[in-house]
Amino acid sequence: MSDTSGTPAWAQGAGGTAQGAGGTPTTPSGPGDPAAGTPGTPGTVPGTTPDEAQAGSSDGSSGGGRPAWLLPVAIGVGVLVVVGIVIAIVTSGGGDDAAATPTVTPTVVLPVPTPTVAPEQRADPTDFTKLLPATILQYAFQSEKKADALLQAGAVEAVTDTYTDGGTGTLTVDAAQFETADAAAAAAKEAAGATKVEPTSPAAGLPQQGDVTAGGQKVGTYAIVDAGEGKGLAIWTNGTAMFRMSAPVGDIVAAYSSYPM
Repeated sequence: MSDTSGTPAWAQGAGGTAQGAGGTPTTPSGPGDPAAGTPGTPGTVPGTTPDEAQAGSSDGSSGGGRPAWLLPVAIGVGVLVVVGIVIAIVTSGGGDDAAATPTVTPTVVLPVPTPTVAPEQRADPTDFTKLLPATILQYAFQSEKKADALLQAGAVEAVTDTYTDGGTGTLTVDAAQFETADAAAAAAKEAAGATKVEPTSPAAGLPQQGDVTAGGQKVGTYAIVDAGEGKGLAIWTNGTAMFRMSAPVGDIVAAYSSYPM
């Protein structure tokens, strides 16, 4: 704050006159002489330098100079601005680089369903039927009978296996062993031709077809279709064996994939 005389308040003594350390008015110094009207250097108060004393005026400046407190304040404001920028960068996660990092979407893998009931034992297993599975997903082996139609078509051995989920869900597999791979392929073609097939079933990912491989070698072909009325059908060959599976359309692809032969 300054008074109306133009002399800074912090440069005055108790009576408003610039004084030295002992309270006596100071003598102007420098080359000028106040009596002759020549500008001189104002007296200084204790603890200040001539430059600091001259820096003050009624408006806080003299001759374009800056108050002594202005530089520290400016530095302090600059530091606060820099600190604020650094905090903003840190809290934003590093700016554009963090924003450009792609979000990783986790892949959810559902567990493979398992039966809630124990599979039955085969009454009279053969070398062929011993290879057939006791469970398929949530379905457990329930019964076996001869597949007469396939035996009449030339199969050396053929059975129809029925699997249950312990409730109302069932799955059946016709499994037949032929003397040659060509005979097995002919039987698969005949079975497919005798089956009602819906054109498409996008919800179940049907139809599907392709090669059956073992050890990197092609050993047969497969086809999976929507057979209508909520049923899916898979027919495939594996060497001299032919299989025909019927299951709920929502389970048919996974059931075929889990079958070991």
